[in-house]
Amino acid sequence: MKSSSQDQSLSDSRELDRSYDPLTGNPSSKPNKKTIKQRFLKLLPCCRSGSSPSLNQNSVADDAELSTVCHRPEGLDQLLQQTSFNRKELQILYRGFKNECPSGVVSEENFKTIYSQFFPQGDSSMYAHFLFEAFDTRSNGAISFEDFVMGLSIILRGSTTDKLNWAFNLYDLNKDGCITKEEMTDIMHSIYDMMGKHTYPCIKETAPKEHVENFFRKMDKNNDGVVTIEEFLETCQKDENIIQSMHMFDNAI
Repeated sequence: MKSSSQDQSLSDSRELDRSYDPLTGNPSSKPNKKTIKQRFLKLLPCCRSGSSPSLNQNSVADDAELSTVCHRPEGLDQLLQQTSFNRKELQILYRGFKNECPSGVVSEENFKTIYSQFFPQGDSSMYAHFLFEAFDTRSNGAISFEDFVMGLSIILRGSTTDKLNWAFNLYDLNKDGCITKEEMTDIMHSIYDMMGKHTYPCIKETAPKEHVENFFRKMDKNNDGVVTIEEFLETCQKDENIIQSMHMFDNAI
């Protein structure tokens, strides 16, 4: 049976998503930035208590370790070019990822199990599904180490535009280049389900619909019933609160 520290997983990179979400807001009370950042850090395997290995002692073994997993990641040199992490950061992230996922990939069911530990008061399965698909850029039903660090690199080190594009991709469920009210409604219901019904103050049943209407009132500039990436970027880049939230985790690693 895994210890509690072992069970804290890479999904967070995604928790990035619930707390990181600058547009929908928190259905219950809003945590302060310090609380959000602490929660996010717990989700990163390299930031857990007692999990920082000696890089000088272990870095030589990293390449040999790659051959022991079912999925062999790209070499560190290639990931150095594709992400904003340095070599030591990638080595720490890889070791944490491998400890949690010995096979070298994370299935959706495993991802949901990991993510649910951080929202025991509600049902996080649907939101975890949406988040999983945002990380699974190859659409092969699994998140590899490359998928993980490339997504994490955008969330932690990307430009504001990069981060907004990543968020838009999360909301664009069918990946057709626009966000519909149906898609945003599904997202909002998944967030409210994840937060649970027993919150304080009590959440109104109409809250998801109200959030969707507010989102489209703000984003849908030409009132055609969909939000394009252009509309999304234009609105977000003019909102100081959204821009600030985009950089909340810049120094997380």
